[in-house]
Amino acid sequence: MPKRRRLQTGVEWVQLQTTPADWQAADPALLSTMLGQLHLIRAFEESVLDLAADGLVHGPAHSSNGQEGGAVGSIVGLRSTDAVNGSHRGHHQFLAKAIHHVATGPLDAAALVTSPLQDLLQRTLAEILGLAQGFSGGRGGSMHLQWLEAGALGTNAIVGGGAPIATGHAWAQKHAATTDVSINYFGDGASQIGSVLESMNLAAAWKLPVMYFIENNLYAVSTHAEEVTADPRFSVRGQGFGIPSWRVDGMDPLAVHLATDEALARMRAGEGPAIVEAEVYRFFHQNGPYPGSAFGYRTKDEETGWRARDPLELVATRMRELSLIDDGTIASMREQAQAAMAAAVANLTEDDPDDDGRRRIRPELWPDPAVVDTGIRGDASELEGLDAREPEEHAGAWREMKFVDAVAATMDRRMETDQRIIVLGEDVHRLNGGTNGATKGLAQKYGPDRVIGTPISENGFFGLAGGVALDGRFRPVVEFMYPDFMWVAADQVFNQVGKARHMFGGNNTVPLVLRTKVAMGSGYGSQHLMDPAGIFATQPGWRIAAASTAADYVGLMNAALALEDPVLVIEHVDLYGQADRIPDGDLDYVIPPGHAAVRRSGSEVTVLTYLSMVGHALEAVEQTGIDAEVIDLRWLDRASLDWDTIGDSIRKTNNVLIVEQGARGPSYGGWLADELQRRFFDWLDQPIERVTGGEASPSISKVLERAAIAGTDDVVAGLQRMRAAWGGR
Repeated sequence: MPKRRRLQTGVEWVQLQTTPADWQAADPALLSTMLGQLHLIRAFEESVLDLAADGLVHGPAHSSNGQEGGAVGSIVGLRSTDAVNGSHRGHHQFLAKAIHHVATGPLDAAALVTSPLQDLLQRTLAEILGLAQGFSGGRGGSMHLQWLEAGALGTNAIVGGGAPIATGHAWAQKHAATTDVSINYFGDGASQIGSVLESMNLAAAWKLPVMYFIENNLYAVSTHAEEVTADPRFSVRGQGFGIPSWRVDGMDPLAVHLATDEALARMRAGEGPAIVEAEVYRFFHQNGPYPGSAFGYRTKDEETGWRARDPLELVATRMRELSLIDDGTIASMREQAQAAMAAAVANLTEDDPDDDGRRRIRPELWPDPAVVDTGIRGDASELEGLDAREPEEHAGAWREMKFVDAVAATMDRRMETDQRIIVLGEDVHRLNGGTNGATKGLAQKYGPDRVIGTPISENGFFGLAGGVALDGRFRPVVEFMYPDFMWVAADQVFNQVGKARHMFGGNNTVPLVLRTKVAMGSGYGSQHLMDPAGIFATQPGWRIAAASTAADYVGLMNAALALEDPVLVIEHVDLYGQADRIPDGDLDYVIPPGHAAVRRSGSEVTVLTYLSMVGHALEAVEQTGIDAEVIDLRWLDRASLDWDTIGDSIRKTNNVLIVEQGARGPSYGGWLADELQRRFFDWLDQPIERVTGGEASPSISKVLERAAIAGTDDVVAGLQRMRAAWGGR
């Protein structure tokens, strides 16, 4: 018989409940403040539901009625410099953090709503209604509430999407030598999602001061927690990651406060993350003013039982029992909160002159439609004053080196001059510079706090880097070993980092660089060899740089690291090993967005290309004898392309050939051709011609791989098709 020994995690997991002694020991000012916040949040949510019933909330109204105790209890003990973020149902978390920041101390039951607090309530309601005076100019609405000054990082419409961001913010707090913490709020529905679990793993491994606060309201829309997991005590997740966890009655704000205090002490002492699970209950359906029983997935008896545990009633009852408050003061709190919300609603709405008895939003409060695209990215003014120049104009000495060594040398120079830059990725700290040598020497020189080897967890570590960038104190450079791995991190790459500047109304900058390499021809097959340019070009917020020479790489990467936008920097394995050269000197010059390079002047056709296909295009032009103008695009996104150079060339040649290596479906050229048709249609003598790979992704077979990707012969064929169309020989 085999020997068996029971293994234990050794990780604390406790159920915390208050006793009468806890209520007696609690500071009366704390209890009064919690009750005041509960009333303010309840009155706010009732107003939102009332407006939603009148059709004045455009989009969902995810109310937190019933769940206020978890937010108030966990936030009342925080500092303004502590941070919180949450999910789509986040009004209560945002308000608890913002009220606590504005009040700067205990609330006064006799004068609950000060002028700054009234302004806060109105601006929050305005944001939910999509109005210009909202915190994000109405762009965020109900599900994207942010006020950085108060430490409210932004609620999130993607279930679990905020977990990596909060984890990254906690990384920044720790490495900025503070004792501040971050709290990420999510529900039972997010407790199974990968981004949450990956974040827990990173936080535990790196001892980050982040709390994962699970608001277990038992239902993900209409699906009960017991239907989706074997153990619906979701704080059990901590056992798998070595994270101490607390489970509390979330309808008891004092229990939540005491559990949070215990967790905060650990986090502020540098001992790593914590989990608090609060059992709460939303009094209404997932969205709108009706109870869940109206949709058949809950019973009225169940709802009645939970309403009897209302956190507002619990706190008032306990305070009354301790002779800390009387019925008149409780009623006054309720009336003050309702009056404040009535005033906010009155300032934002008016009687509808076209519909008797109905209200409308005051027309003058809507945002100006002209700003619809404002703030998708910055204006690159941060590059002003930097040394912008073309490498080919360098008149001094040159250093011979391989392209990949120029990648490492550029990063070394920037990390030497900017202490904010950190590097994250799989194996970037090992193998003498990662799998290709692109980070050679950096780990030895800058250490594990700045060159960080990550788990194989792209969604988690990229999202963490996004949180670091949004914090603003550091500038992360993330490496994806292969671009195809972006798909497992797509929410963080596109929904979070790419959209953040615009979605939150320009409140944030996002100084982040994502490096990756095109590896077509290396035999790694369908799931490793894509060119990501076409996908990123269609996504808002991202800039894209792609160098065909080592000297260009220096200038493009320097610009990317100075920009306040997320920048994808694409490299190519075919270029890594090539003998190349860079200007001898400090490597501090930049090639700003809007600067392409004409590699060959010509008059018959404009060839637009990038990366290793620049060389293939030049070879093809020589073989055909066509007088082509070959433009190395260098910057590829809509905002950064050199439309002036492209336009001048098209007006001269009247013909365009777009050359790229990868598959036709996700190609960059399809997007670019559409843009060119819109801008330069009157100057084109024939349809835009394209050279791409095949429809299929490259295969492992050497023969099939070569057939799937474009090379010099394909460019020759493309040029010949164009010559035939204009009648040339």
